[in-house]
Amino acid sequence: MCRVLKLNRSGFYAWLKKPLSDRAIEDARLLKRIKAFFIASGGTYGSPWIHKDLREAGEKCSVHRVAKIMRLNKLRAQIGYKRRHIKGGKPGRVADNVLERQFNPKAPNTSWVSDITYVRTYEGFLYVATVIDLFSRRVVGWSMDKNMDKHLVIRALLMAVYQRRPKEKVLVHSDQGSQYGSSDYLAFMKEHNLIPSMSRRGNCHDNAVAESFFATFKKRVIRKKIYPNRNEAKTEIFNFIEMFYNPKKRHSHTGGVSPANFEKAYFENLQTV
Repeated sequence: MCRVLKLNRSGFYAWLKKPLSDRAIEDARLLKRIKAFFIASGGTYGSPWIHKDLREAGEKCSVHRVAKIMRLNKLRAQIGYKRRHIKGGKPGRVADNVLERQFNPKAPNTSWVSDITYVRTYEGFLYVATVIDLFSRRVVGWSMDKNMDKHLVIRALLMAVYQRRPKEKVLVHSDQGSQYGSSDYLAFMKEHNLIPSMSRRGNCHDNAVAESFFATFKKRVIRKKIYPNRNEAKTEIFNFIEMFYNPKKRHSHTGGVSPANFEKAYFENLQTV
């Protein structure tokens, strides 16, 4: 057989013992790590972010190689939700759009954004309110409840105030939902030195960062599923925010690092100045 195929006999037997090339073996090893990071991201990471995870883990490979391995093994990041393009919209009756899409403050606790979404369970809806610091994109406050009322958003804001303890005034931007216009919510804002700002009616781009967070939330947590009960959904949401999004989720806004690491670098830099 070796003569027919014009192969070196020793090479043929070596191939029998090791049929895969060194590169194929290395690709198979990398694939295991790629799958682990892909699953950890909830299927939301593409090759650039997976490549960063690999490099931080000590792997030496190109982003093109990672992209090829993912493509061959059909590992595709979930595509974000399309948004409607709306230009107009009336300003809020309670507060003007003070933020005016200034989504990149220079320091923490300058501007926060808040929004509400829901998760389906067989017990009924579970509503989730979040407060995000625009500086780092970190979720600094959140709450969950079966009722979508003023208490839901106040508890999320209370958590943000308790965790961050801002020393100066903070701008808090939201949509024009009735929860954000309630007298109790506005009284809480005033008591804690918070300034209200509201999107123009029907214009999701005025609160684009909150919209972007919930797009990731939907891909990772909801995934077109219905949870057996609210407690199970709460556990999944807690894990998403505190175990993945804040400490691990990479953002283009932060240069490809997580909100927690971005803030850590900021405060470490302040100490050295």
